Amino acid sequence: MYEAEVPLYGDLVSINEQVISRLSPEERAAICKDLEGARSQLERHGAIGLGTPEELSTVRRLFGLLGLRPAGYYDLSVAGLPMHATAFRPVTPEELGKNPFRVFTTFLRPELLTPENRERALSLLSTRCIFTKRLLELLDHGEQQGGFISTETSEFVREAIKTFRWHSIASTCYEDYCVLKTKHPILTDVVSSPSAHINHLTPRTLDIEAVQKQMKKEGLPSRLASKAPRLVDVPSCCGRRALWP
Repeated sequence: MYEAEVPLYGDLVSINEQVISRLSPEERAAICKDLEGARSQLERHGAIGLGTPEELSTVRRLFGLLGLRPAGYYDLSVAGLPMHATAFRPVTPEELGKNPFRVFTTFLRPELLTPENRERALSLLSTRCIFTKRLLELLDHGEQQGGFISTETSEFVREAIKTFRWHSIASTCYEDYCVLKTKHPILTDVVSSPSAHINHLTPRTLDIEAVQKQMKKEGLPSRLASKAPRLVDVPSCCGRRALWP
C-alpha cells in the first residue's frame, strides 16, 4: 500500500536486495542465520497520528490483534507539539523475531490548544470515523475468539488497511484547513485527514551509504542519524499530492 502511495519507497527498499546480491554465498548465509540480519529484510518503523480517545482505543485493539503492544511514553509538548505518543510493537525477543514492526502513534492533547483552536479541532474530529463498520465488527469478533482463523485474516487485513491509507482530499473546509495550518502543520495533518494515514515508513537497510547515494540520485533530501546508522527516512510527500493546493 505504502509503495503504491510513494513509488520511490520501493526503489529504496530494493537496496537490500542489491547489497545481498553482491555478497558471497557464505556472507549471505551468515546474514540469514543472524537474527538481526534476517530482521533487516522486514523491519519497519511507521508513524501515524490520532485525534480522539476513541481512535486511540480502537487502534490499540487493532494492533493488539497483530501482536503489537503499547510500549513507552513520549511527551511531545517539550518539542512544542500539542501531543503525546506511544509506540506499538512486539515486546519480547520471540515476538520481535516473527514480527519486527513498530508504529509510533501520536495523540492530540486538546488541553494544550487555545480555546478557539481546541473547539475547532474537537468539532472537526467529532464528525469523522477513520474505521469502517466492517472493521469494527471484525475487531469484536477477533477479540471474542482470541484471534482469527486463516479464512478470516485476509478480510481483516483488507479492512484494517483502509484505516491507514492516504486520502488526497481533506475532510475539512479550506478555511478550517488554513486556520489550523497557521497553528501547526502536524495539527492540520491530524485533524484534516479522513484517515490515520501513515505519514512515514522507515525501512531498515544493510548499506546506509548506498541508500544515501540512491536518495541523492533521485533528488530526495536525506538525513543520517548518527545514533541509528541503519535507519533511513523516506519522505511521505514523494509521489503524493497535498490535501489542498
